Amino acid sequence: MTGVPASAAGGSSQAKGATAASGASSAADDSSGAAKSPRGGKLTAAAVNQASVWNIANLLTMLRLLLVPGFVALMLADGGYDPAWRSLAWAAFAVAMITDLFDGHLARTYNLVTDFGKIADPIADKAIMGAALICLSALGDLPWWVTGVILGRELGITLLRFLVIRYGVIPASRGGKLKTLTQGVAVGMYVLALTGWLATLRFWVMAAAVVLTVVTGLDYVRQAIVLRRRGIAERKAALEETEA
Repeated sequence: MTGVPASAAGGSSQAKGATAASGASSAADDSSGAAKSPRGGKLTAAAVNQASVWNIANLLTMLRLLLVPGFVALMLADGGYDPAWRSLAWAAFAVAMITDLFDGHLARTYNLVTDFGKIADPIADKAIMGAALICLSALGDLPWWVTGVILGRELGITLLRFLVIRYGVIPASRGGKLKTLTQGVAVGMYVLALTGWLATLRFWVMAAAVVLTVVTGLDYVRQAIVLRRRGIAERKAALEETEA
C-alpha cells in the first residue's frame, strides 16, 4: 500500500490530465499562431516598406528637388547679374550638391534604398545641374555648346542605362564620380560673380569637366556594348542548353 488516499490519487490524475489538455491546447494555439504569422509578417513588411519612403535619404532627395525652382529664382533675380543674388543662388546650388553626396551614401549604408529613391535621385541630380547650366547660358556666362555637351551626355547615358538594364547594371566608375565632382565645382564657380584670376581658373576647371564628361560618356557606351554582347551570348548559350 502506498498510503495515498484514492481521492488524492484521482485528483492527481485529473490534474495531470488537465495539464496535458492545457499543454495540447497551448500547442494548438501556438501552431495556429505560427500558421497565421506569415500573413502578419507580410503585412508588417508592407507597412515597413511604405514607411521607408519617408527615410532621411529620400527626404534629402526631395529637398534637392525643391531647391531647383528656388535656385532658378535666385539666379535670375534682378536681371541675373547682381552679386548678392548670385551668392545666394550659389548657396542653394551648394546645398543641392552636398545632399547629392549624402543621400546615396545613407541609402546604401543603412539599407534605405527604395523605388522612389532610385527614380527621384537621378532626376534631382539632372534637374539642379541642368537648371544651373541653362541659366548660365541664358545669361551669356557659359557657351550653349558646353551646356549641350554636358546635358546631352547626362541624358544619353541615363537612356542607355535603361536600354541595357535587361542585361545588367552599369556601375558608377571612379571617372564618373570625378566628373560629377568637377562639374559641380566648375558650375558653382560660374554661378558666383568671379573676376580676375578666379574667372580664369573657373574656365580651366570647366574645360576639365567637359573633357571628363566626354571621356566617361564614351567609356559608358563601351561598357554598355560589352554588357549587351555578354548578355546576348549568355541567353543564347542558355537557350541551346535547354534545347539540348
